[in-house]
Amino acid sequence: MLTRIKYLTAGESHGKGLLGILDNIPAGLEITENYIAKQLFRRQQGHGRGGRMKIEKDRAEIYTGVRHGATLGSPIGLILPNKDWVNWIKKMSSEPVDEEIKKVTLPRPGHADLAGVQKFDFDDIRNVLERSSARETAMRVALASICRKLLREVGIEVGSRVTQIYNVKDETPMPEGISPEALNELADKSVVRCLDKNAETEMIAAIDKAKAEGDSVGGIFEIIATGLPYGLGSHTQWDKKLHARIAESIMSVNAFKGIEIGMGFEEAEKLGSEVHDEIGWDGEKYIRYSNNAGGIEGGMSNAQPIVIRAVMKPIPTLIKPLRSVDIETKEDKLAHKERTDSCSVPAASIVAEAMLCFTLADVPLIPETTLLTRLGFSPCCRRSSFTAMTQ
Repeated sequence: MLTRIKYLTAGESHGKGLLGILDNIPAGLEITENYIAKQLFRRQQGHGRGGRMKIEKDRAEIYTGVRHGATLGSPIGLILPNKDWVNWIKKMSSEPVDEEIKKVTLPRPGHADLAGVQKFDFDDIRNVLERSSARETAMRVALASICRKLLREVGIEVGSRVTQIYNVKDETPMPEGISPEALNELADKSVVRCLDKNAETEMIAAIDKAKAEGDSVGGIFEIIATGLPYGLGSHTQWDKKLHARIAESIMSVNAFKGIEIGMGFEEAEKLGSEVHDEIGWDGEKYIRYSNNAGGIEGGMSNAQPIVIRAVMKPIPTLIKPLRSVDIETKEDKLAHKERTDSCSVPAASIVAEAMLCFTLADVPLIPETTLLTRLGFSPCCRRSSFTAMTQ
């Protein structure tokens, strides 16, 4: 019986650092801190990032579960120090301090602030905002890089690109036959991770305008995965359906407000004959003449590329704050201001890649009766046990 991959993160935005645990990764997977660092670097890039990214040079340290560059099959523990901690030692001390620390009492619309203090009966919003910060996604990206490596061993790749920032769209068709890793190489050359140079210029201008006005912008990104066989997921129960698991994973990021798979919402204005992907046979295997389903039918992968688009809302921490109410005095005031980005959409696409890697690497999605042999899993899961999936 295959065991579900599990992960946990811990840590506050301005605390000592972030902690992460990833469990049930097979033994024998080659992984290094340098490999993890490459994905963390990608998350830190993008036009519109704020001052925090100039401070942090994210590099996770492997504490447990890896020896001599290979996983042991035991829980993998990572630590990602916050360099900015030196500026927050007293404000974020885990021990009592001998001076009064100013409380944050002005909730920001769109953030977890008000709901969090109401839920836990806090009188200081910092108790909420530190954990609800997007800083936590750095550890998700670090842990998911191990899942990404596992997926690569069985021939599955994950990539992404940005298709819209604010009202500027990059309508460049996905290059035919491009691999996700090649897509990443192209997208990563752009400071906004789009493919069209004209759209890039307009996106940069939109970000700069929002920043100058003390505002922020959101956008849309597309994630693809290739190399999947038939049958990841299941039609048999609601919680085994691949598209449901993907949606849960992507939408677990606070700033992500919508997701579509394949043609998605456009299907509402189409006829069935225009939507469903016709089936053919090329003499060796089944083929499809389109991929409007985005690689998933009936809750299972259908051996076509998985195609997902998700939307990130504009960042709710604004230099020009919105109206709010002081939770202590109940007076009308402007919301709290923190150091912030004007746009994080390029970084969000990397986080979305990470979430898809977690989901696809989650081994209960693999039907043991049909794929276990092809995956080559053995009790000891040595390096040689990772064999490429056949289409």
